[in-house]
Amino acid sequence: MAISVTVAAALFTPFFANAAKAEYKWKMVTTWPKNFPGLGTGANDLAKLIGEMSDGRIQVKVYGAKELVGALEVFDAVSRGTAEMGHGAGYYWKGKVPAGQFFAAVPFGLTAQEMNSWIYSGGGLALWQEAYAPFGIIPMPGGNTGVQMGGWFNKEINSLADLKGLKMRIPGLGGEVLKRAGGTPVLLPGGEIFPALQSGAIDATEWVGPYNDMAFGLHKAAKFYYYPGWHEPGTTLEALINKKSFDKLPKDLQSIVLNATRVANANMLAEYTARNNAALERLIKEHKVDLRPYPTEVLEQLKSLSEQVVAEEAKKDPMSKKVYESYKTFREQAVDWHEISEQSYLNSRNPK
Repeated sequence: MAISVTVAAALFTPFFANAAKAEYKWKMVTTWPKNFPGLGTGANDLAKLIGEMSDGRIQVKVYGAKELVGALEVFDAVSRGTAEMGHGAGYYWKGKVPAGQFFAAVPFGLTAQEMNSWIYSGGGLALWQEAYAPFGIIPMPGGNTGVQMGGWFNKEINSLADLKGLKMRIPGLGGEVLKRAGGTPVLLPGGEIFPALQSGAIDATEWVGPYNDMAFGLHKAAKFYYYPGWHEPGTTLEALINKKSFDKLPKDLQSIVLNATRVANANMLAEYTARNNAALERLIKEHKVDLRPYPTEVLEQLKSLSEQVVAEEAKKDPMSKKVYESYKTFREQAVDWHEISEQSYLNSRNPK
């Protein structure tokens, strides 16, 4: 069917108008596979928001892992200015910024709601930006997965002894706790998890939750699915912004970029909350996954180890100590309040 010149012009005018008015063309590199549900699409959402909120004055092109740089090279790419933005998680570059782990996930730490409260209203964001400033990067929350799952295993976990000698894909502080328990943490980007688990290169893995785990087909490579995600109770993803590029923006566009991250942060958590249960039902009913809770004794021992590991990690450099003190103080306050608010309510709504 032929389209008249007039109609065609009307259809494509918004695209060409935005292209013509684009004052800044940015690249965003991510640690996620291109368009991966939740994580990759969350990066896409952020780029789209910046474009729409700026009325096309900033255009952000998103690159998935390995399209422009490797999954674990995102931090360096933004620091160098190879890309104006990045999307990932702070525990992936703990070798460069040890304090960054605290802004991603702490074992038995803050939930998503609590993380947002600490970052936005409890002094966390100022510390986060202070930690990344030497690298020329402005970090902002760019999404949250909520409480994750405990992981996929090909053997039952009945005691802490079952973790000894286990090679498990688990990043950040959670990986350090596994090491203390006698296991071997392995750091792998998302796109490499399934083949490693299927081939036996690793014995177990955690990833995110049912929505993402099913998308990777992890149920095809492991039998037992454990919960809860003690290691990542409210994982904050981060939007990395090259400071030099940010400083070149006029004030209104700077505000748009920063506020777009806030919207994307909220959007991602909403998506995971909406999608995880349906995915879990499919994993159990269609794929016959064996869903199991970690034994109470195992969780208690992991919690004890976590407290030791996190306190020790905080002592390794001044910035980590500073962040940890803020995090710890806020966690104590949140626990006290949520015991009589969120937790009390949930206990009454969902009595056992």
